[in-house]
Amino acid sequence: MTTPVTIIGAGLGGLILARVLHIHGIPVTVHEAEASPMARAQGGLLDIHDDSGQPALEAARLTDEFRGIVLEGHQAVRILDCNGTVLVDKADDGTGGRPEVLRGELRRILLDSLPGGTVRWGHKVSGARTLGDGHHEVTFGDGTTLVTSLLVGADGAWSRVRPLLSDATPEYAGRSFVETYLYDADTRHPAAAKAVGAGFFGAFDPAVRGRWIGAHRETEGTLHAYVALSESQDWFAGIDFTDRAAATARIAQEFDGWAPELTALITDSDTAPALRLLHALPVGHRWDRVPGVTLVGDAAHLSAPDGNGANLALQDGAELGEALAAHPDDIEAALSEYERALFPRSAASSAEAAEDLAFQELVDLFNQGEQTR
Repeated sequence: MTTPVTIIGAGLGGLILARVLHIHGIPVTVHEAEASPMARAQGGLLDIHDDSGQPALEAARLTDEFRGIVLEGHQAVRILDCNGTVLVDKADDGTGGRPEVLRGELRRILLDSLPGGTVRWGHKVSGARTLGDGHHEVTFGDGTTLVTSLLVGADGAWSRVRPLLSDATPEYAGRSFVETYLYDADTRHPAAAKAVGAGFFGAFDPAVRGRWIGAHRETEGTLHAYVALSESQDWFAGIDFTDRAAATARIAQEFDGWAPELTALITDSDTAPALRLLHALPVGHRWDRVPGVTLVGDAAHLSAPDGNGANLALQDGAELGEALAAHPDDIEAALSEYERALFPRSAASSAEAAEDLAFQELVDLFNQGEQTR
């Protein structure tokens, strides 16, 4: 079977690419390893930036649908020090340029915007190879194959498409998150709920870089926390995360002396602490042009989380779709145009992420708060 455009991966980047191509009448199929849209949870809140994610959604003609899933009030920001002293407390006045949405809801509106059958669920890629003349063969786990005249890897950190373009593999970023959830927090965890506030929350010790606690208030009073620790993989391997009580105690130990309403985001979690090892591709990752194949999102520029990843994936997908629509008879011209813009912006973003931008943003917000007092 030969198809014109094949996207591997039904994440945000792959889906918005499919949507933009659909708008312009370009046939496309998306192959996704997951069995269905509900196969797993889709993560927490995303702030959609007015200079990247929002223009991408406009290109996909989904601005109204996007506005319909925005969580009002969730652009509020609270920054505390490790003693519980409030350093910054900014309410959401509706003027911010980065409204918050649930990742799962954003994925839903993208899926709903595509014709039935566009996404082929349960299609896990086992490998891909170049056939020449801009064509590639994709092999799936069940042994079936397809040949495509344009292959797009939107398949994340451990992309099976990337090896067609690059020998680079993700390496450990030197830090990780431990994820926790507190449910119905206003009733069941009131001190932590008060500390977090209405939107984004961060707490840090100014004397210790790379160790902080962040959280988002999600829907129905859920607090979704990210405990950041700059430790080696061996250090984390020494913690038995299958032993909930022991793992919780060990992570909390790193925050001895912090205010109890802050450490409650660890010790009072309604779920077992979940380790999220962070990996990144080399800063400035790029490749030479290979006919008929390219990458979007984490497959192209995986970096440690810094608030830009989802927005860059949306921007990648939308810009690639528009380039293909602008050059319907010249795939190589479209891919060259797309990659010329992709490489410098992804290099700049990954360089910032490598410096632990999330921690630096807490410090910057604190400094801004000091200047306005």
